[in-house]
Amino acid sequence: MLNHYIYQCTQCSGEFSTAEIEPNFHYLCPSCGAAEKNQPLKGVLKILYDYSNIRQKMSREQFLQLPPGQFWLYPELWPLEQDGSASGLKVLSPIQLKSLTLPSHSLQQFRHKGQDMFVLDDTRNPTYSYKDRASILVALKALQMGIREISAASTGNAGSSLAGICARLGLTARIWVPENIPDAKLLQIQSYGAQVHLVKGDYDDAFDLSLEIGTRLGWYNRNTAYNPLTIEGKKSAAYDLFLQSGGDLPDPIFVPVGDGVIISGVYKGLWELEQLGWIERLPRLIAVQSSGSDALVRYLQTGQFEYRPAHTLADSISAGAPRNLYLAAEAVKNTRGEAIAVSDEDILSAQQIIARQMGILAEPAAAAAFAGYLRWKAEGKFRKNDRPLILLTGSGLKDVAALQRWNHRPEALLPEEWKSQLHSE
Repeated sequence: MLNHYIYQCTQCSGEFSTAEIEPNFHYLCPSCGAAEKNQPLKGVLKILYDYSNIRQKMSREQFLQLPPGQFWLYPELWPLEQDGSASGLKVLSPIQLKSLTLPSHSLQQFRHKGQDMFVLDDTRNPTYSYKDRASILVALKALQMGIREISAASTGNAGSSLAGICARLGLTARIWVPENIPDAKLLQIQSYGAQVHLVKGDYDDAFDLSLEIGTRLGWYNRNTAYNPLTIEGKKSAAYDLFLQSGGDLPDPIFVPVGDGVIISGVYKGLWELEQLGWIERLPRLIAVQSSGSDALVRYLQTGQFEYRPAHTLADSISAGAPRNLYLAAEAVKNTRGEAIAVSDEDILSAQQIIARQMGILAEPAAAAAFAGYLRWKAEGKFRKNDRPLILLTGSGLKDVAALQRWNHRPEALLPEEWKSQLHSE
């Protein structure tokens, strides 16, 4: 299955073979790509397959028989070589592949104030975040290319994800993080044995520095959107939703947005399902941002990008310069969706509801998606037959400080005091 995919620039539409892109470590379009400070990326590449040929080889019914969480079972739709001439998946043992399997029952249904809703719970992934979907694909690609060292900038989740996946596969991770990274995320990255580079600055500073130094030292880069495999890896959620829902996808889908790669990946997977003829129309994608980091909302309103430093407790969606802004905007527009901003107070309130009524501990960035759902419901935007879905993208244990904002340490009493107090009740 050599060269069963090509790269296409999302800006100039130029097409490139794998031989032009991968051996030369081109991450952006060779013709128009640019990574400028505090600006969205230009010339982001996307990966295209022969959808007509895939449709002839595999029917919708055949695909729906596959288990979710194991994307390597349908190799035609992934940029990995599996014909035996490359050194990637063929050398991985079943034990290694099983360690990369995502939960097969992450789609759950709840009822909140009279409305049925779905949740895709990615808090149970190998490193407890959605970012594993991208890290797994990038790490497998690195193995195929004979690469042993991968670099990434992160607010926490992408870094801990790459660190954990690299630990499972025997690779070295070099993670660039801003100095305000939550302690729990920093400890997670360090515990996996990654090389941590703490940057005095914000995420955008870490991103730029990781590119500059990583390029000079020849490290493979996993940065979101910059490496097209990150968008590709995150499309797996669309396929898992398709499989777990029996082909009956929820609509609309609420997605937390920072850099814009998750929503772009979900859109890519949904778009491919449409290209394959397996769905008739795309579910609406509702992008939810913090009001302190709302570049996508503003861009869709004005058509212009204006850099503003991000300030939000939802660190995983804190990005003053969303690197994948243009594809995120395309995902919203092409699905008839919407981008909305919610306050940090709304996010914390949503986090509490998720924990106490659904039994899921979600970090603030994930709770933002539910806060967006609550906003939509309050504004009466749901249609009669809507079946909304919330993407919960990271565990609440990754940011204990946020939980402490609405959980106060109880008072300690002596045993006799407890007996007296409870006896009176």
